[in-house]
Amino acid sequence: MPVLGLQLMMLRDQINEKGMYEVLRQVRDLDIDAVEVSQVEMTDELIDDLVRGKADFGVETAAMSASIEPGGNGFALSTEFDRAVEACTKTGSRYLRIGMMPFSAMTTKEACEAWAASVEPYAAHLAEQGVTLCYHNHHVDLIQFDGERIFDIVRRVAPSLLFEVDLHWVQRGGMAPLDMLEAYTGACKLIHVKDFRIAPFPQDVLDRQAEMDRSEFMAAFTNLTQFAEVGQGNMNWPALLPAAEKAGAEYFLIEQDDTYGRDPIDCIRESREYLTSIGY
Repeated sequence: MPVLGLQLMMLRDQINEKGMYEVLRQVRDLDIDAVEVSQVEMTDELIDDLVRGKADFGVETAAMSASIEPGGNGFALSTEFDRAVEACTKTGSRYLRIGMMPFSAMTTKEACEAWAASVEPYAAHLAEQGVTLCYHNHHVDLIQFDGERIFDIVRRVAPSLLFEVDLHWVQRGGMAPLDMLEAYTGACKLIHVKDFRIAPFPQDVLDRQAEMDRSEFMAAFTNLTQFAEVGQGNMNWPALLPAAEKAGAEYFLIEQDDTYGRDPIDCIRESREYLTSIGY
């Protein structure tokens, strides 16, 4: 069974306030076994805290974030390749992940191919060092150019780059997550476990309907999608998680991009309790 972890972007404020080590203590108290590090500065101190957290609490580092050029999220592979490999060795992480391709790569097939081609040498070189580079999708990765999805282009041009599949974003992109997992079996190593909820229609928008033009009103109607705690949306987790495991997943990572004012710890706990209830 894949290891259950947490995407730490949910606790980045806490990391910045009290350090990674104390956050890992909280993660252990939530009965979560691994973390993925994102949206925090990868200082030597933070990396050392990941090592201490594994030794003291048994919380492993599932993955850390990377980009190709400086200015992205995590290690910049063009300038920090050796440091990224060293951090993986120290923490025991076997995965680095790219959170998103540049917006410019989403505009045409040629732009997407060029970006994927620029990533492939880094992914292949990391693989030689025992580290797998994965690409995290959003809904835009279901864009089609000449009938070929961005997912397909990335696999064709950068075969050494595997996937971190965010099932919520696959759903939002209009592809059935079960179909995606089947189509890319073998490439799906990390899975973001995040639910998809449709929020109630806002009463204040209804109250203002007479004052709004139709396009503004319809925008409110079509923009009811939310990120949700696992088990609090419409995703079929009892079917999805076994399918993800069959597709090659090694980590299931709880994530919720927005908690809509709720304490993220409460949201994580709720997701964890639901996953326990279905056997994870």
